[in-house]
Amino acid sequence: MANTLFDKIWDAHVVSQVEDGPTQLYIDRLYCHEVTTPQAFDTLRDKGIKPFRPDHIVAMPDHNTPSDQQEVINDPVGRKQVETLKANCEQFGIKHFGMGSKDNGIIHVVGPEKALSLPGMTIVCGDSHTSTHGAVGAIAMGIGTSEVAQVMASQCILQSKPKTMRINIEGTLKPGVTAKDVALYIMAQMTTSGATGYAVEYAGSTIRNMSMEGRLTLSNLSIEMGSRAGLIAPDEITFAYLKGREYAPKGAEWDKAVEAWKKLKSDDNAVFDKEVTYKAEDIAPRITYGTNPGAGIAIDECIPTLDGMSDTEKEQFLGMLDYMQFKPGQKLEGTPVDYCFLGACTNGRIEDFRAFASVVKGKKKAANVVAWLVPGSWLVRQQIIEEGIDKVLEEAGFELRLPSCSSCLAMNPDKVPAGKLSISTSNRNFVGRQGPGARTILASPLVVAASAITGVITDPRKI
Repeated sequence: MANTLFDKIWDAHVVSQVEDGPTQLYIDRLYCHEVTTPQAFDTLRDKGIKPFRPDHIVAMPDHNTPSDQQEVINDPVGRKQVETLKANCEQFGIKHFGMGSKDNGIIHVVGPEKALSLPGMTIVCGDSHTSTHGAVGAIAMGIGTSEVAQVMASQCILQSKPKTMRINIEGTLKPGVTAKDVALYIMAQMTTSGATGYAVEYAGSTIRNMSMEGRLTLSNLSIEMGSRAGLIAPDEITFAYLKGREYAPKGAEWDKAVEAWKKLKSDDNAVFDKEVTYKAEDIAPRITYGTNPGAGIAIDECIPTLDGMSDTEKEQFLGMLDYMQFKPGQKLEGTPVDYCFLGACTNGRIEDFRAFASVVKGKKKAANVVAWLVPGSWLVRQQIIEEGIDKVLEEAGFELRLPSCSSCLAMNPDKVPAGKLSISTSNRNFVGRQGPGARTILASPLVVAASAITGVITDPRKI
């Protein structure tokens, strides 16, 4: 029987099948951060249980980590969460990459860059954007706190198998169009619930030619259209990215692993529960205008009008625009921005900083803009410095900050004030996501860079 990539990985990890119930699935890697794990550790203590395979678990703080300095966390709740994670890892013998250490960063950036995430794995974390790791050819899913305790105790989880969907992108992306734009385009076409109940495989010539950083961005945003997981078949681009990284197999073991990984692809005649295809040439640089990632347009388009909407749809639509202080039919290009954010597990990688620097080089940051440029890991920050990107940014009036989730969410000092408009490379534009009352437009590093220079929403193709 022909199988999809998802089927192959899933079936290889089935421990048992509950009759008329979920699958007991073996988990290769559990990632933990400071926000969703304290209760899981408490559960182990309450039951007198130790982690079944602590060497399969990796933990690090990221959500509460400040980006301006990392000597102290001033918020008492955030500080307690970070300290508790460290203490729990010490008690239970779990690998912990502490704040400020060379191994630290956003967990969904560090995992792939250290080759802790590998093709064919099952990977879980108590965080919705765990789908990021699917870019290496793995099944990666966000799970709840009680499920984190399950995995700690047994290295297994009870899960219902999702349906499968393949999203094909064919053709060559136009200049100025990035993986972030591809993801925002797909979400606008499918809506934020269009992939609910599915595991998505991204395929097609556009994906095959996409860099590893781009694939990680695309997989990261899978959850934003309701998908359980988003994965990409590993290929030579994957292998080149992983080879030589800290936790990748070495020597003969590497060669053996690559031979096995080459088989991780959907069979030619595999049948998906749903399949859709989009053309790369239809995708332009994009921005969002609403309070969900699917409410987006090409940067040179106007916000939709109310034409054809039901009364309920109109009410929801107008409520969203009222929060954003926009109007139906309005063109957003040229709208002044207050904050620009480059970073997050969506766009905090070296390729994103190279792209940003390519736009701002030889120019100056707009005086009206507050800019937060935050690497996704200490390794990314090191690369930025080694390549001289920090000097380009500094000469343009920007400050390179320290690795953190930063302004992706309002759990650390990098909060956007109420009413201010932020253009951000992060993954969510929900009400209050970047700070109570903050307004967020999602965009690519190129769009954010162009806007940071001009002080208004700007098409990077015009810079």
